Amino acid sequence: MTVTGAAARGRVAPEGRRFLRSHRGALGRLAAWSLLESVHTFLGGYGVARALDDGFLAGHTATGLGWLAAAGAGALLGGFALRGVFAGLADLVEPLRDGLVRRAVRQALDRAVADPAGAGDTGAVSRLTQQTEMARDSFAGLVLTARSFVFTAVGAFAGMAALAPVLLLVVLPPLLLGAAAFLATLRPMAAVQRVALDTDEALADRVGELAAGLRDIAACGGQGAAQARVEPLIAAQERLARTLAGWAALRTLALGTAGRLPVIALLAATPWLLGGGVTAGTLAGGLTYLVQALLPALNSLMTALGSAGTRLLVVLERFTAAPPDPARGRAAKQRPPGPPGRRSTAAAELRGVTFAYGPGAAPVLDGLDLVVRPGEHLAVVGPSGIGKSTLTALLAGMLSPDAGAVLVDGAAARRDPGATGPDPRRTLLPQQAYVFTGTVRENLTHLAAVPGATGPGDARVLGAVRALGLDGLVERLGGLDAEVSPRLLSRGESQQLALAAAYLSPAPLLLLDEATCHLDAPAEERAERALAERPGTLVVVAHRVSSAARADRVLVLDGTRAVCGSHRELPARSPLYRELVGGWNQAADG
Repeated sequence: MTVTGAAARGRVAPEGRRFLRSHRGALGRLAAWSLLESVHTFLGGYGVARALDDGFLAGHTATGLGWLAAAGAGALLGGFALRGVFAGLADLVEPLRDGLVRRAVRQALDRAVADPAGAGDTGAVSRLTQQTEMARDSFAGLVLTARSFVFTAVGAFAGMAALAPVLLLVVLPPLLLGAAAFLATLRPMAAVQRVALDTDEALADRVGELAAGLRDIAACGGQGAAQARVEPLIAAQERLARTLAGWAALRTLALGTAGRLPVIALLAATPWLLGGGVTAGTLAGGLTYLVQALLPALNSLMTALGSAGTRLLVVLERFTAAPPDPARGRAAKQRPPGPPGRRSTAAAELRGVTFAYGPGAAPVLDGLDLVVRPGEHLAVVGPSGIGKSTLTALLAGMLSPDAGAVLVDGAAARRDPGATGPDPRRTLLPQQAYVFTGTVRENLTHLAAVPGATGPGDARVLGAVRALGLDGLVERLGGLDAEVSPRLLSRGESQQLALAAAYLSPAPLLLLDEATCHLDAPAEERAERALAERPGTLVVVAHRVSSAARADRVLVLDGTRAVCGSHRELPARSPLYRELVGGWNQAADG
């Protein structure tokens, strides 16, 4: 979500005015304590001027010491007022933070209601934690320094006017010049800060998605793809940090201009001022106002505006965003299944599918067309990282294509946002088999559970056990009603139980993403033949030549094009398949 600075200000300003109006009491107390503190500023420079002109330079030491004592008393008064300032500051800052926390939660709930089947507003984590604290600290620093500058300027300018109004003519022009140069850097800094926070939210969102699927990523060998989705955002954050550092350097230069030019102007004008009747004490008092009060307060204000101010504007922009429209969310999520009038009778189909892990990444699949016929046994082969797991994830509806359409049984593979429960059209088995603590029966039948109906009977369950050759394993575990401890199973045994569960699943499409990689060749062959003979369609990511040879057709992915055909004809059509078969055969001979 990126908007212009003007739009951000237009949205934040009314909210800010409402907040300040609702806390007029706290603002009044803060102003009263600050006004008391400004007396210290006034007495600082005025006391020095009077101590010199009426005291030490006139030969009246006691008078000089008396004026310095008055300036010191003003410092004590300022310290006392500062206690009240911090108490009033808390009355403003804490309600702001509490309100932002409530708004962050409400925004997350609104987005969840608008898109109940979505991944959720994971950017809300950044808003609820980092950004609320950033807003709290930035607001506190900005209020504290702005208040300090305003009332320090009141005291300093009042003191200069009381001593000699001509001092203001010398000091104000260079002061305003430096301030103008500084203010010119605020808008571009805010723009960069806005993009930086957009990137931070996108990174939090992306990491949240990947964290939720780490097991599947590892099981499917998707570490490289996952890394490719995160690295561009990290690189963008690094680039934005360098850009912010460049603007910070320009801001520092502007601060130096505003902080040094008034002093230089006053010193350069000293002969002219003395010639015009300004006393040495008045000059010393004006210099005291500049060096000890006004310029430090201006430096603090500019620093706060340049860092805390831009951060605060950009953060508050996120908390004042309009709530999502549920109807728009649903419309955005629904993808048309294909061109009008085209109804697929295939078990699964890809029409011109392109998919990449990130905006700047090369496509893993590029314009892929594929029709998987009902009852067909299809093997998918290719080098590691070429897109085999991505293909099964698209067919499983876990990913949406960047272009094209993915259909399962004639409908979009990605389910409607309002759909609940398991998708009865397909079952996906990843490389890492899911086995849970429960009985053997429960682990075998959980994919066959149909709401409102009883599960498969013992005859069907035992038939699946025999078909996949699991009699010995089930007997060793203690029978169908024995408790299963997943940590005591080997990876191959876990895969065998998961394959039996897939065999009992009523889903007409089975997707095996190297789900037999921990089985030996005979066990893999028995499992694949059993799954191919059950009613339905089987798509297998193969890792042995024997697995590809058993399939009706083989899809070869080579990164630039896809070739589909039988195991016999592909060596002549695909150099990559010929190479893969040769490598598999060499591994088997070894």
